[in-house]
Amino acid sequence: MNNTILKSLLMEYDKKRRKAQEIAEDEKEKLYQEFPQLFDIDNKINSLALSTMKEITLHSDKELLAKFNEQMLLLKKEKENILTAIGPKVNSILPHYECAHCQDTGYVKQDNRTQMCNCLKQKIYDIEYNKSNMNSLEKQNFENFNIQLYSTEISPEKYQSDISPRENMELILKICQNFVKNFDKMEEKNLLFTGKTGLGKTFLSSCIANELLKQGKIILYQTASVMLDTIIDYRFGKANSSKDIYDHLLNVDLLIIDDLGTEGTNQMKLVELFNIVNSRLLNSKKVTKTIISTNLSLQALFENYDERIVSRLVGNYDICYFFGEDIRFMK
Repeated sequence: MNNTILKSLLMEYDKKRRKAQEIAEDEKEKLYQEFPQLFDIDNKINSLALSTMKEITLHSDKELLAKFNEQMLLLKKEKENILTAIGPKVNSILPHYECAHCQDTGYVKQDNRTQMCNCLKQKIYDIEYNKSNMNSLEKQNFENFNIQLYSTEISPEKYQSDISPRENMELILKICQNFVKNFDKMEEKNLLFTGKTGLGKTFLSSCIANELLKQGKIILYQTASVMLDTIIDYRFGKANSSKDIYDHLLNVDLLIIDDLGTEGTNQMKLVELFNIVNSRLLNSKKVTKTIISTNLSLQALFENYDERIVSRLVGNYDICYFFGEDIRFMK
């Protein structure tokens, strides 16, 4: 991991966190002016805590501590009644962090250990590996997927199918939504998108990524060519190569491999591709899912790839065949 990137992101996180807290403090001051009774009760709580702390430091009195707890409980109940009376406006005095899980610190505690939050991991992945591939995710979601762009024409001669492109996409859309819904289930299959360019394969991959990011999943996007070249650079110990990327490819929650078939195959690349696909299927530590997108037909996959690779795809992936007219010219 690039330490410069991490430092820069942590500075960004610190700014976001402080900004959220400043906004919350401003809202609290407004609420104090509108509801003086809230200001008074907060003052009472703070004064009691401060005076008792001083007394306990000097005398270490157990009876004093018990009396403090009793008084504090009464004040807190009084405050709860005031907050209930104020209503929803109370929410404005709480900091609204971008990530509620880590509260914009970038780190969380789990099993008595401090570890990097998934939101920070994802930002590092986006910078180091995903680059521009996932920049427009906000617009690429299921809500913006326009099924009307697909033809209702049924033409077995033209599409080699007994259903229309639109009906086919309705089926694929349901498969994608179920993939998101059942992502954490071991029995949920991976996805293989196959078909010509301009039919929505990349868009649907982004829709899935968008939904899983909301669930806190970590996503790594790689074109097949970049992924395999990176692995081979690592194998040969080339400069700027790192074992980190290989570990990420094996263990990231969702790996999206785009443009399979454009990488220029050789025996070494076939071996590495099999290792990635197979290792992710056999991962015993966690659920890891993969989406592979290709312009190649199933027949072309059998002709161009090792039988072991294709057998893994056929046996462990839901195969979604995209057909129809290029929708890029219809938008």
